[in-house]
Amino acid sequence: MRSGIDILVGTPGRIKDHLQSGKLDLTKVKHVVLDEVDQMLDMGFAEQVEDILRVAYKKDSEDNPQTLLFSATCPNWVYDVAKKYMKSRYEQIDLIGKRTQKAATTVEHLAIECHWSQRAAVIGDVIQVYSGSHGRTIVFCETKKEANELALNASIKQDAQSLHGDIPQKQREITLKGFRNGAFKVLVATNVAARGLDIPEVDLVVQSSPPK
Repeated sequence: MRSGIDILVGTPGRIKDHLQSGKLDLTKVKHVVLDEVDQMLDMGFAEQVEDILRVAYKKDSEDNPQTLLFSATCPNWVYDVAKKYMKSRYEQIDLIGKRTQKAATTVEHLAIECHWSQRAAVIGDVIQVYSGSHGRTIVFCETKKEANELALNASIKQDAQSLHGDIPQKQREITLKGFRNGAFKVLVATNVAARGLDIPEVDLVVQSSPPK
């Protein structure tokens, strides 16, 4: 950064740290990209993002950076917040539109009703039937506690590891590398893993409870 860079990719917290310590100058930024904008403006990041953007944007100036916002889901409130940083003639590009079929047609969807006390056993059976002993499975849980308990449950007969926000970043990377390399077959995760994961050949994805 000292010798000058063209593109900086960072999390809001780290960028803000560098701004505050005087190691980063954003006054000449030409383009700002917010990826997963609904998360960025919702999950406790909003304040940090606003602090960062305040440095690069001047009110009603035509010289403000071009702003690009990306997200798989854009609730109405996201547009309301985003307008603060967009020019009045902004363009909205929707790659899904009004199509009801938003998932790949090659994917089969099943809903299985069961009592919460039987959930681990049912998930274990579903993994056996649909993923087998050699396939890869991701199980999404609502809480970190549930992810830990499910990963250790005897009903999950394959090797399983958990991934959530309490696990240090370095260990998360080791866990993901192991899952990609086939060191273990079942990844039990909270929504920390739901975005931006690039893992080939996942045979089965299980939602342990409907996402809210």
